[in-house]
Amino acid sequence: MALPELLQGKLRLPLIGAPMFIVSGPELVVEQCKAGIVGSFPALNARPQEKLVDWIRQIREETAAHAEANPDEPVAPFAVNQIAHPSNSRLLADVEVCVREEVPIIITSLNPPREIVQAVHAYGGVVFHDIISIRHARKAMEQGVDGIIAVCAGAGGHAGMLSPFALIGEIRKAFDGCLILSGCISRGDDVLAATAMGADLAYSGTRFIATPEANALPGYKEMIVDSAAADIVYSSLFTGIHGNYLAGSIAKSGMDPAHLPDGSKDDMDFSKGAEIEAKVWKDIWGAGQGVGNVGDIAPARDLVLRMEREYRDALARVSAA
Repeated sequence: MALPELLQGKLRLPLIGAPMFIVSGPELVVEQCKAGIVGSFPALNARPQEKLVDWIRQIREETAAHAEANPDEPVAPFAVNQIAHPSNSRLLADVEVCVREEVPIIITSLNPPREIVQAVHAYGGVVFHDIISIRHARKAMEQGVDGIIAVCAGAGGHAGMLSPFALIGEIRKAFDGCLILSGCISRGDDVLAATAMGADLAYSGTRFIATPEANALPGYKEMIVDSAAADIVYSSLFTGIHGNYLAGSIAKSGMDPAHLPDGSKDDMDFSKGAEIEAKVWKDIWGAGQGVGNVGDIAPARDLVLRMEREYRDALARVSAA
């Protein structure tokens, strides 16, 4: 295991709640951390930009108060996701806020800039970078990241196409840092399977959309519960990068989920923060293939405790085999 020191003894489950555009905010992150898993949110979700520091301080204060009142419970640190893309005009300002506030974990997406890694390491934080291929993983290693998030086939949002067995195995041959597996993590059984494959942590997004704390429309949460893997469409139309979406939301928007044109990477533009993504996610809802294992809308804490029981039950079954 290559778990960073700042996570040791702080987790109920080896799990990160993935940062999701629009959906992840302070309410969800606080409940995830209080329950003993890493909670995270994209910096671009805090709008206007000046709200980012308020979100960070709110999360820190509320989780610290919970830890003080419940000294025997694990309370996890939180993470902020930074989109390292040339069009993200907020990147420098957002990183400066995170460095000044000493955010414990930074999750970078798209490009893994060495400057962010160095700035975060200077105060003792860690950087995890998400990738969809071994080529991207090697670039992240060259930049000195502490952890690699393998976003495999079936994951919600901007997912890759590789099997976790293939991607995790190849990365582990070359990387002895913290390895995180993303893709259809909906149950405690899935978390155990991720660690059995060689990952240090699992990464779950879609399952936490169906919680009261998630900043998602009621219809979105209900569609998550009502959908199955066959209802997920993999398309590049909406952001220029291939991602997984709920077919029902595409159909409701007047498009044929089975006949979508391709998008272009040239269309990617983060110059207006989350506004562009908000226009997409307002009607087109992202989700992973693990939706078939989501059966209810449950409070985040209850969900984590349930996943812990499932994890321990699965471990007992395997150990008894």
